[in-house]
Amino acid sequence: MLDMLNNAVTNVTAFVFALGVIIFVHEMGHLVVAKVFRVDAKVFSLGFGKRLWGFERGGTDYRVSLVPLGGYVQMSGEDPGVVGDDPGEFLNKPRWQRVLIYLAGPVMNIFLAIVLIAIVFMIGIEVAAPPDLPAVVGSVRPESPAADAGLTSGDEILSIDAKPMRSWDEVRFAFLTSPERRLAVEYRRGEEVLTTAVTPLKVPRYEFGDAGVFPNILPRIAGLVPGDPAERAGFQVGDEVRVINGKPIAARDEFVDTLAASPGQQLAIEILRGGTPVELMVTPEDRGGRGWIGVSLNVLAFQRYGPIEAVAQSARFNWDVTRQTFSVLGKILSGRLAAKGALSGPIEIGALAGAAARTGFPYLINLMGVISISIAILNLLPIPLLDGGQITVLAIESLARRDLSLRVKERINQVGFLLIVMLMAMVLYFDVVKNIPEGILPGS
Repeated sequence: MLDMLNNAVTNVTAFVFALGVIIFVHEMGHLVVAKVFRVDAKVFSLGFGKRLWGFERGGTDYRVSLVPLGGYVQMSGEDPGVVGDDPGEFLNKPRWQRVLIYLAGPVMNIFLAIVLIAIVFMIGIEVAAPPDLPAVVGSVRPESPAADAGLTSGDEILSIDAKPMRSWDEVRFAFLTSPERRLAVEYRRGEEVLTTAVTPLKVPRYEFGDAGVFPNILPRIAGLVPGDPAERAGFQVGDEVRVINGKPIAARDEFVDTLAASPGQQLAIEILRGGTPVELMVTPEDRGGRGWIGVSLNVLAFQRYGPIEAVAQSARFNWDVTRQTFSVLGKILSGRLAAKGALSGPIEIGALAGAAARTGFPYLINLMGVISISIAILNLLPIPLLDGGQITVLAIESLARRDLSLRVKERINQVGFLLIVMLMAMVLYFDVVKNIPEGILPGS
């Protein structure tokens, strides 16, 4: 019970912190550009509803409000029905200035995402698959869809459903977003190019695809048994195994099999430690005819870059997130992927933020970067009331060379409000379904 309470407190704290930073940056983008164009900004609010705390400066009331699920900048003259002659009113500004004011929030979220992910890459973080990891199979879970399809360690996946696979991240994404869908897979084994079909299983509740196939990531030491051969030989947590007795290690299973086949035999193992190759000598103990050195292995890869490369890799990462987001939206709209697994609301985001915070602060920063770019994408969609919807209306007015009527704008805003309420209700329902204990819901 105490653990559940601690987890709940961590989830809420991490959620409020993460969302607070992201919303602050977004709304500050709107505010700064509005002030550059001398628009009278009355309120800058983190949250909605009742004002809890704040101060006034430069004619703007900076406040924290009761409901921490968003924020807003209230500008003078935003209501089309009450526009006066004051040049400081929002609707009296040229359309191009209004577009830039709307655009500033999402742009600041994109900038924040790049900065946060770059910081994470400079600190270093474990990832399921680095962006440059080749599309080569490392291992296959027995009796999985990939095993049934005949895939095995060392196979290079060339394409899935005729789409070329340039990295393992693309392979993972293709399987993840295609539950219970038969996929044509072309792969290379040695000199031979073969084809097969894989139908990923649907993961319960989240409804993502699971093919049971894993990347070719070199084994890295995750833990040491005190007093066992590995610790005595000088191994350390984080060491990446590269070579055994002059033979390069291609995958985790190859390392385990080599140790198991060498009880009582001294092995020269080259590891990478902090970017420097180090050779260690270790003799596996005989445990029931199998070699044992007393290590646990990590199946995740470790990414760390210098400042310039970190920024470049962050930009690449955020572009990949953007591309994959639109791919997921396309699959949801076409019915190939359930919205339940792909969309997350405040409960799910809070749970993810809490889990990231408990893992380590870099993981929370990483999640904040992903949320920030996601909020930027959402706000740029042409949904009425959101920034993208407002920009779309201004673009239509520019093309028509006249303002839309007040009645039309009211109807557009009403539709937008209804869509947003429906979306919030839907993601909250999905959150509840995904986070309640097993067995409570029928069929769960």
